[in-house]
Amino acid sequence: MLYWYDPMVPAQHFDKPGKSPMGMEMVPKYAETAPGAVGVRMDPSAVQNLGMRLATVQRGDFAERVEATGALDFNQRQVAVVEARAAGFVQRVYGRAPGDVVAAGAPIADLLVPSWEGAQAEYLAVRRAGSPALEAAARQRLRLLGMPEGLIAAVARDGRPRTVVTVTTPVGGAIQTLDVRQGMTVSLGQTLAQVSGLSTVWLNAAVPEAQAGRLSVGTPARAELTAYPGETFTGKVAAVLPAAEPQSRTLTARIELANHDGRLKPGMFATVHLDGPARPALFVPSEAVIRTGRRALVMLAAPGGRYRPVEVRPGREDGDRTEILAGLDEGDKVVASGQFLIDSEASLSGLDARPLAATPAASPQASAPAALNETRGRIEALSGDQITLSHEAVPAIGWPAMTMTFTLDPSGLGRGLKVGDRVGFGFEQRPSGAFIRRIAKGRPQ
Repeated sequence: MLYWYDPMVPAQHFDKPGKSPMGMEMVPKYAETAPGAVGVRMDPSAVQNLGMRLATVQRGDFAERVEATGALDFNQRQVAVVEARAAGFVQRVYGRAPGDVVAAGAPIADLLVPSWEGAQAEYLAVRRAGSPALEAAARQRLRLLGMPEGLIAAVARDGRPRTVVTVTTPVGGAIQTLDVRQGMTVSLGQTLAQVSGLSTVWLNAAVPEAQAGRLSVGTPARAELTAYPGETFTGKVAAVLPAAEPQSRTLTARIELANHDGRLKPGMFATVHLDGPARPALFVPSEAVIRTGRRALVMLAAPGGRYRPVEVRPGREDGDRTEILAGLDEGDKVVASGQFLIDSEASLSGLDARPLAATPAASPQASAPAALNETRGRIEALSGDQITLSHEAVPAIGWPAMTMTFTLDPSGLGRGLKVGDRVGFGFEQRPSGAFIRRIAKGRPQ
């Protein structure tokens, strides 16, 4: 043993154990005696006292989950327009107002239509003549004049003309507009009211543009509303709107939610969880990843009680798990808690983190070949094995849409392609750059 030190202030050295001036329990520093050993060695008692915990790098299903915020809106496919079927006068209104919730068939206004009286009198005269063919023709004329079937039946039953008709709503819901007042004159086809149904509502979720590649119609969605804590409302993505919001750089995913009890009110705020398909990936506990702002590190456990910092490339997050795109292999052991002690020891020893370029290749039995990153783009330049593409975003690795140069591997992939072609391609990232392994005109295969 060389000396004792405070893990919070590793530059201070002491010749005996105890508490440091800051009140921390001091730990011993040992000389590294193993030739060729990589990493720092930690005293087993210090590891036990700190409650250091290890986790295994695993491969398993990793869901394409997206979280977003959204707001409820009326289902615009359930809007009913109430129109005047003939010119007339508003004889009575029923005290409705915009925002009122009404049932299907609720009365809106009574209209007096003087022009109907003559046609109804003619129909009654034909009816008394006893000719079924003439009566059917006269009845059809009443329909063409805009009379509802119920009013025609009442005229035939009572034998007297009726010129007042009650206009009703064809669906139940909330009144959006109401343009009718007692005594006013209305013309044929004039809009009297608009009613939005409430049996279903739309939830418009604002999804960041970088995650738009994970959206598709039919994706299951779960919504949590601030109005109803502890409850979850489920639905599916009905549409992904084609235009992005230029200020917030988000796309709108439209989710349809059932609203049988009418508790979902347009305008309510919601947190949305979109659950896409799962695919295999390497992952570690999220708490094992140290993000410095410049890079991401984990503390890798090596044989002989040694530990060393390793640079990794993190990917998506799924709950308390983080995907690892590069830097680790399946089965590696990493420190999931107590990393600060190892970090201070590594800094004290001048030990640099293992960079991504030094990551050893995984054995064939340890992991499957890495999946290619797929996207689409347009060829801007093509020379030998170098190809420049203006491509769409690659959400899986956090790339925005941009123009960049790739290397074709093998170089013969460029045969038959020319500048201006729209292509789909798959590429992999290497320490020396991005290499296209698959490319074809149109969408990725």
